[in-house]
Amino acid sequence: MSAPSTDEAAPRPDLIPEVPIALGKLVRRVLCNNPGMMTGPGTNTYLIGQDEIAVIDPGPDDAAHLDAIAAAGSGRIKWILCTHTHGDHSPGAAGLKERTGAEVLAFADRDGLVCDRHLVDGDTVEGTEFTLRVIHTPGHAANHICFLLERDRLLFSGDHIMDGSTVVITPLDGDMGQYLASLERLQRWSPKLKAIAPAHGHVIDDPAAKLDDYLTHRLEREAQVLASLQGFGAEGADTAQLVAAIYTDVPELLWPVARFSVWAHLRKLGDEGTATAVDRDDPDTCWTAA
Repeated sequence: MSAPSTDEAAPRPDLIPEVPIALGKLVRRVLCNNPGMMTGPGTNTYLIGQDEIAVIDPGPDDAAHLDAIAAAGSGRIKWILCTHTHGDHSPGAAGLKERTGAEVLAFADRDGLVCDRHLVDGDTVEGTEFTLRVIHTPGHAANHICFLLERDRLLFSGDHIMDGSTVVITPLDGDMGQYLASLERLQRWSPKLKAIAPAHGHVIDDPAAKLDDYLTHRLEREAQVLASLQGFGAEGADTAQLVAAIYTDVPELLWPVARFSVWAHLRKLGDEGTATAVDRDDPDTCWTAA
């Protein structure tokens, strides 16, 4: 789930629902027809390999989408991989398994997802033509993982990194401190990433710049949250008050979603001792600057 975009322009030509688009010799993308405020053009499902195929993020339980994936796989789909268990990413796994007999792999059984095998950081999925390395990237979700196509240094980022928008961090499962640490880990990755294939939007061709932008944006927002909280003085403020003070250039329609990220920033500030709350697990609680 990405942060809502305020510029939902018409999809670019190669984002056509249920039509396989080749992104390279080993990678194809099938876009699910589930566009929306939180999904952008829709969920990208990726097929990796030719002889043996791994599917990354089968998407929602949408019959037309699952039929399109199965048809593109032509009986060669061996693995179904889920980056995490949000509703636009993993519910289609069961239906795709019924169509293909493929093995379902993810970090954990959760939110209705039942795995044949669990993956942990550093695991690999080995096809005849490729190796996908598992990178645990908690933050957006505790069970979030990315998959690195090692030969191409192409990262399938799920909802960890987006094209055209930032990412919603929703406590309690989402954690801003873990999210920033996961971004910094990818910054340090060696050899450096060549491209990022996100779950929503187009391939990102300059991973270093995108990671820098993400971290800069988050740290600037954190500074805004702390400064605004300090401005409320000893009485403090709740997330709704802080959003109204900070997001003055964002349509109010998007403020309810922005509250989650503000809450996540506040919890991180709380962990660092610069903010305190009556009940940090309550999104509506009052916070004060320490």
